[in-house]
Amino acid sequence: MIFAQVDTAQKRLDDHLPYAGEAAVADVRRLAQALLGARVLHVSSTPYGGGVAELLHTIVPLMRDAGLDAQWFVMDGAPREFFEVTKKIHNTLQGMEDDLTPGEWTLYGDVNRRLAAVFPEGPWDFVVIHDPQPLFAGAMVRGLAAAGGKAEGDRWFWRCHIDLSTPLESTWERLHPLVNQYDGAIVTSRKYAREEVAIPVAEITPSIDPTSPKNLPLDRGRARAVLLEFGVDPDRTLLVQVSRFDPWKDPFGVIDAYRIVKAQYPDVQLALVGSIALDDPEGVRLLDDLKQAAGGDADVHVLSNQDGVHAAEVAAFQQEADVVIQKSVREGFGLTITEGMWKARPVVAGQATGCRLQIEDGHSGYLIGSTEECAARAVQILSDPGLGQALGHEARETVRRRFLSTTHVAHYLSLFGKAMERGQEA
Repeated sequence: MIFAQVDTAQKRLDDHLPYAGEAAVADVRRLAQALLGARVLHVSSTPYGGGVAELLHTIVPLMRDAGLDAQWFVMDGAPREFFEVTKKIHNTLQGMEDDLTPGEWTLYGDVNRRLAAVFPEGPWDFVVIHDPQPLFAGAMVRGLAAAGGKAEGDRWFWRCHIDLSTPLESTWERLHPLVNQYDGAIVTSRKYAREEVAIPVAEITPSIDPTSPKNLPLDRGRARAVLLEFGVDPDRTLLVQVSRFDPWKDPFGVIDAYRIVKAQYPDVQLALVGSIALDDPEGVRLLDDLKQAAGGDADVHVLSNQDGVHAAEVAAFQQEADVVIQKSVREGFGLTITEGMWKARPVVAGQATGCRLQIEDGHSGYLIGSTEECAARAVQILSDPGLGQALGHEARETVRRRFLSTTHVAHYLSLFGKAMERGQEA
């Protein structure tokens, strides 16, 4: 078992000028001036298949283009059982009542100890450990570095992408002492900053890459051809939810909402589009359950990367959707919401904190609290095309102002710069 370096494609800040604007790109370059040559290490669990990986495939190369020496490493060789445990940790941190057994905690600790022994060799000026999977390993390496008097200026951050507003206490009690081994924590919303976290907390919202294949506009003919390829009629009404196959996204509730809509719009179709990630064995089981829940309805399409749905295909589904749905019960931050908003589609999303961070209800989309309300908002949009256009226009502008990659990188650079200043003052 090792940490493997992820090769990322080259990306240039200048390519973001047409989308983010000159001021946003200039801000990144200004903040980078004090950090030129700084060595930055990002550590996560997997190189693809989830939001964290997608973010890092853009954030890391843009940091390099700004003049930092940024690297990204992932776990390689961790057993499947470990990811079963870390998914359970993920779920319980978001409030699921499912205590981990002593044996599960032992496995989590054993794998992380082995990972700590092969941690990427520094020195690093800034280390960012993403989510619970490598949390323990990072805390151990950080503790050894501090005990050994590691080079001045090193700063370690735990970056949590999870909704921590209502964690299962038995899980959180195990993990928050590890979090406090770091120099700082990064959360998506201040509402996730638990009082047990005794270290400085920064708030950084995730982002989408407007230059990626998933977010560039597709030729309309090509987009319609993609839908046809997967059995979807591009001339009929389409509801779309794009997400990991995760119970917190409430995909079964989306199917129920679709059936309510269908009573008024018999031609409506539903596409549930997702991916199976290396670190999420639960997703495979849920995908099978969803196909059964569709009950042979030819207008319900449950599709994944295993069916050949990748970035360009996801873009086609989002672009051609009449309504984009994200019916999340818990959501650290919904990147698929941001993607739908960027494509100027009307979005109907759950009341999870991550959804509320993005959507101003009734202005840039709708927030809903039940299956019936989800269906009602979808019907409202379908019955008033002008409303859908207005919501979509404001949604795109919201993303341009707040949730593009350049803003995300700027937040990181600002955090690093302040940490460096504190180190120099000490």
